[in-house]
Amino acid sequence: MSSALLLGIDEGTTAVKAALFDRDLCAVAEARRAVGVTHPRAGWVEQDPEQILEAVVDAVAEVLELAGDREVIAGGLDHQGESVLGWDADSGRALTPVIVWQDKRQEDLLAELAAAGAARARGAVERSGLPLDPYFSAGKLAWLLERHQGVARARDAGTLRLGTVDAFLTDRLGSRFATDLSTASRTQLLAVTGRDWDEQLMSLFGVSRVWLPAIGPTFGSLGELSHARWPAAIPLRAQLVDQQAALAGSGAVQPGEVKATYGTGVFVLGRTQGPVLASGLLPTIAWAAPDSAGGVGEIAYALDGGVFAAGSLLDWLAKGLGLAPDTAALAASAAQAGDSAGVIVLPALAGLGAPWWRPGAHGVIAGLHPAVGAAHIARAALEAIAWRVVDIVEAMAGVAPVHRLRVDGGLTNDETLLQIQADALGLPLMVGRADATVLGAAMLAGVGAGAFASVEDAARLLEPGRVIEPRSDPLARAAARARWLEFVQAVASL
Repeated sequence: MSSALLLGIDEGTTAVKAALFDRDLCAVAEARRAVGVTHPRAGWVEQDPEQILEAVVDAVAEVLELAGDREVIAGGLDHQGESVLGWDADSGRALTPVIVWQDKRQEDLLAELAAAGAARARGAVERSGLPLDPYFSAGKLAWLLERHQGVARARDAGTLRLGTVDAFLTDRLGSRFATDLSTASRTQLLAVTGRDWDEQLMSLFGVSRVWLPAIGPTFGSLGELSHARWPAAIPLRAQLVDQQAALAGSGAVQPGEVKATYGTGVFVLGRTQGPVLASGLLPTIAWAAPDSAGGVGEIAYALDGGVFAAGSLLDWLAKGLGLAPDTAALAASAAQAGDSAGVIVLPALAGLGAPWWRPGAHGVIAGLHPAVGAAHIARAALEAIAWRVVDIVEAMAGVAPVHRLRVDGGLTNDETLLQIQADALGLPLMVGRADATVLGAAMLAGVGAGAFASVEDAARLLEPGRVIEPRSDPLARAAARARWLEFVQAVASL
């Protein structure tokens, strides 16, 4: 078994990554495939489900070839959380594009739901613990059911399937039509302490149980994934949301530990002892262990807060506004700027998430004057990302003390951002591996396969990250923080 390998499959918003790890959680091989994101109308964000499927198949095929004769004993699949689609149960053919978590098309529909039954809407918020926001899956599903003709035809024919991207992938790759409890907790169709789809919430959004995947544990014996291009079937032993995978891969597995993953957005998760309701934050399920019968057993909980634009903000500034040839060049220019020259940015390209929850907010660049250059705007963008993380961490600190922040993800390769973040928080950062998400998927697959006794046991194999200490003067930090809060309050309704 010493040569056995664990496979992680990370179905992210802009790329699919497959990676192999040995039993010590050391990386063995990795493959990455970019996935396109389109914006057909203002507020609409879509992807091609077949392109995502092909990216998964292709990336996995590459790493399996690199594995040679070594056996893959378990695979874990993580996915982009709240994104949904509809497909046909008979053919497996996608009926809709993937409606990405950033999509806001259902904002009017949610407003109509709230206006038509204010008491029911408030009940839904209390029951799910989640605000009535287009970020979550339920509103997206309600929009598809009401306004997509292909979905309506399949519903009438009795062949409709609806779900998150993981359920589509496992259905098409031969495992089963199922998802896990961590994913269900992101849909707004699960009660805070629930273990199955909630009848009241399904009724509010017009969703029927027969269209939805079965809910199971996060790890354990979850079937197999197979494809003609792969030399053998992969035992599926973990399936969960990408940010929960990153929580495990960062090593923040004990209650009280907090991590932030910097990618398309930034998502801050803190482990909690049980389900916790905190103003502006989302109660969520980190992972669910199997019981003796393979159903849902012991549940690990977390609090979540999301910054909806981080890497996507930098990409838009570089390519959309033409401030730099690419995001790497933009980040390099930010490093050369000693400050932002008074520029301040609200990174609300997809609304303003936790703890503000202003879905109608738009991005703002303020403080412009003739001495401002592209580098200053780039610097202000990094500062904006950092302050948005502070918004969330401070809200979490209202529930339990936060002494440090574990950070991971592609943007943490930027030393300038890391120092700005530590200074804005006034707390040390523990910098983990950039591949924490795909690592977490493989790590939990190892738990599901019995290679590790528990999630905590697996986390002991992770190397401690290097530490970035804050350098900012506390008084200067307090003044900058006050300026940020005043700015957000002034412009978040624009």
